[in-house]
Amino acid sequence: MARMREARFKKCRRLGLNVCGHPKAMARAGNGQSREKRNLSPYGVQLLEKQRLRSYYEVMEKQFIRYVKAAIKDSETTGSSLVKRLECRLDNLVYRLSLAGSIRQARQMVVHGHILVNGKKVDIPSYSVEVGDEISLREKSRSNELFKANFLDNSSFTLPYLKKSQTEFSGILERMPERDEVPIDINDHLVVEYYSQII
Repeated sequence: MARMREARFKKCRRLGLNVCGHPKAMARAGNGQSREKRNLSPYGVQLLEKQRLRSYYEVMEKQFIRYVKAAIKDSETTGSSLVKRLECRLDNLVYRLSLAGSIRQARQMVVHGHILVNGKKVDIPSYSVEVGDEISLREKSRSNELFKANFLDNSSFTLPYLKKSQTEFSGILERMPERDEVPIDINDHLVVEYYSQII
């Protein structure tokens, strides 16, 4: 399985945005010339925004293009549809529910069989979660101190489209997220403009 292996903090500094969610990711961002301060062409701005969105969800380019093509076919705005599709990936929702401390950890948990969807093991990180699906930590995995700490330490973090159960180590996708509810700082229309030139 192809994975992004670049150091997370270095990638955040290169992109000029904390895409990994770690509070210390941008601590050294002022030490060099940030990409934000450079004079980028319109194409460069679009490319940068595309790289930022890919990095938020840690999706490889070929798979990302498939998401873009599917979003173009939707009746709603392409940018919003793209973000919603990415947001409803299983690995991302495992992270949003605080079952994992990062997207990378969430992906590893899914692949290793720690995560159930509607009571059945799903080991595909890109699995598309549907409204009403329940995501839970496998009972045998609930004794893992790292998984338990991730979930309980972040119990106050909630999103309006997710319902968490502290006792069951689980969460339900109650509805599709609205674009402005997704906690990422991205101009998705620039991403769409970038791909409109090459698809």
